[in-house]
Amino acid sequence: MCRHLAYLGPPVTVDALVLDPPFGLARQAWAPRRQRHGTMNVDGFGIGWYADGDPVPARYRRAGPIWADPGFADLARVTRTRALLAAVRSATGGTESGAAAAAPYGSGRWLFSHNGRLAGWPATTARLAASLPAEDLLALEARCDSALAWALVAARLKAGAPAGQALAGVVADLADHGVSGRFNFLLTDGEVISATAAGDTLCYRAAGPAVVVASEPGDDGPGWADVPGNSVLTAVPGAVKVWPLPPGTAGTPSERIPPR
Repeated sequence: MCRHLAYLGPPVTVDALVLDPPFGLARQAWAPRRQRHGTMNVDGFGIGWYADGDPVPARYRRAGPIWADPGFADLARVTRTRALLAAVRSATGGTESGAAAAAPYGSGRWLFSHNGRLAGWPATTARLAASLPAEDLLALEARCDSALAWALVAARLKAGAPAGQALAGVVADLADHGVSGRFNFLLTDGEVISATAAGDTLCYRAAGPAVVVASEPGDDGPGWADVPGNSVLTAVPGAVKVWPLPPGTAGTPSERIPPR
């Protein structure tokens, strides 16, 4: 259910991150190699990127497959960025279609994506959704499980939680409320990437001044490292931290030496 990636580093084109890699996100829309659930991701796509001097990212989202948008290749070719979050969508059954349901979701400087599903949505999440302020529920970008997951994460960020702890806290909240599913979350503010590996694959490559965190490798080159299941990751160029995510707890970060 979905594939996503985030990048921090020297300026590169969107093309180089999304379209050029031989097994990159564009190919993962129709032929993912490691996806555990579903076979294609054709229910929408989105790109969020940061421009120098502006902390609020731009977003470009569409409802159809990434290859069906004739204008995206030109946009990707000429747009350069130091930070990006991109996703291709395989929609959870019963959720809203349309561009508004495609990640990345955003608020202020934050971008968010969810690779997975909240099982039994919306009935199983009603009690948890009721814990949110009414204005947060009214502000949901789409009627879908991923939009609710983002609202829960955003509420923790607004309360001052660091990014990794916000993601871990939402996974714990879902478990506490008996919500099962797959909770691979991806979050960035253009300065740090945070992610969870909870039900599907996650990997990263840190090389010099750049770091990529992705559902699966975009190529067969060296340097990719798999993130263990039930883990939280935070990454900046030159440093990646991974710690376990037991049910109901956030764990303690431990430094990992990035492969070179």
